Parts: sequence; structure tokens; C-alpha cells
Amino acid sequence: MTTAEITAPAPGPVSDEPSLLTRARWAISDTLIITKRGLLVWMRVPAYIVFTVIQPVMFVLLFRYVFGGAIPVSTPGGYVNFLMPGIIAQTAAFACFGTAIALAQELQKGVIDRLRSMPMARSAVLSGRLVADSLRMLVTILIIVAVGYAVGFRFLNGFGPAVAMIALATLFGIAFCVIAAFTGLAIGDEESVQAFGLIWLFPLTFVSSAFVPISSMPGWLQAFAYHQPVTQVVDAMRALALGGPQYPLEPSLWQSFAWLAGIFIVFIPLAVRAYRRAS
Repeated sequence: MTTAEITAPAPGPVSDEPSLLTRARWAISDTLIITKRGLLVWMRVPAYIVFTVIQPVMFVLLFRYVFGGAIPVSTPGGYVNFLMPGIIAQTAAFACFGTAIALAQELQKGVIDRLRSMPMARSAVLSGRLVADSLRMLVTILIIVAVGYAVGFRFLNGFGPAVAMIALATLFGIAFCVIAAFTGLAIGDEESVQAFGLIWLFPLTFVSSAFVPISSMPGWLQAFAYHQPVTQVVDAMRALALGGPQYPLEPSLWQSFAWLAGIFIVFIPLAVRAYRRAS
């Protein structure tokens, strides 16, 4: 009688590396933790609330009641309807100051180095900051819309376009926050970041269609005002909010998307590179 030998198959190599799905779940979880941290700081530091909420409200009241009577427009509903899309876009753009300053502070204090040393997704520091700032920005925009309604602003184009206008403003603010993330990490000094933000952000917002018709500007300035992202986004927001033949949607909307896509394509890699080099 013979005994048959049964050879068990050799065990395959055992890999301890987590799957792509598992790593994605970890990255999302870490991002949410950093987001919560950013929102808690915003709620517990009164200076952040003053800068992000009270300042835009002051702009609304100043332009509505101080400058509004001196700026003639042919917009249905008067100057307040012309003004509010510009104020909302400015509010979204100015939210990027918080992103740049917070990243510069954390870089100076060594917080980013400490977070890097922890067992967490490296992308969570940047993505969590952007998500927190986006939520903060959305809350501020909704407050500004409510203030606008209190001083006479009205959506004339229906509920759906109104929601689309708020979404476009938020996307616009996120794009500027990406720029601010790069500058905050690249410069790394809080005061320098603030000064640099004023240099590039104020001309873009004020030399645009946000507060006055571009036709009222000198001819040499109109070319710049027409062909820059703030004007295109504000015109698209105005078309969504008010509608009508005076504010056609398609040209400004597509140009807005082109500008925003270009900002994301250029500055997301730059921000990631600056984050990797930051120390």
C-alpha cells in the first residue's frame, strides 16, 4: 500500500500595505478632524469673527447708504441689487486672508511640522484647512445675503439661480483660498502675508464691476477691469441673481469657469509644493 503525498500550496506573500480605499478613508477622516479643529479656532477667537462677518456687513452699509446715492445704475431694483453680488464676491475673496494668515502662523509656531510627524494623511493639513475655510465662507455669505435683504436687495431670477449664485461665490472664494494657501506657506510670515494680500487682492476687487459700472472708469483702466476674474464672476453672479437681457449669463459664466479652472490648475500644485517644502 502506497501513501500519496499531498503537497500544500506555498502561501502567497502577505502585504501589510493598506488598500487604496482604506487610505482614502483615512485621508477623509483626518481631513474632517483638521476641519473641526479649524472651525473651533474660528468660533473661539473673536478676531476671526470680526474680520469675516462684521467687516462685510460694514461694507454693505457703507456702500448702500453712503456711496450708493452717488453711483447711478440702470439695474432693476436700483443700486442695492447692483451692489450685493459684488459685496458677496468681495466677501468670498477676502476670506482667503484667513487661510494665508492661519497657515503662516502655524508654520511659524511649528504646528505644521508637528502635524507632519503624526500618523496622519499628509494631505489632511491643506485639505482640512480649505474645507474649514469654505464652510466659514459659506456661513458668512449667507449672513451677508440676509443683511442685503434687510437693506432692500432681492433675487429677481428665482430660487434655483439664487442658489447657483451662492455656489459660484463659494467656488470663487475657494479658488482664492488656494492662492492664499500658496502665499501663506511660501512667505511664512504673518505680517508679510497680510501686506502681500492687500497688494494683489484690493486692486482685483475694486478695479472691477463689483461696485461701479466699468464704463465710469477711465479708458486706460477699463481694459484691465473687463478682463480679470473678479469682473467675470461678479457679472455671472449678477446675471444669476437678477436675470433679464441686461445681464446675459452665458459669456460671463463660461469665462468665470475658465478663470477658476486656471487658478486651480496653477495654484493647487504650487500650494502642495510649498507645503512639502515648508519647515
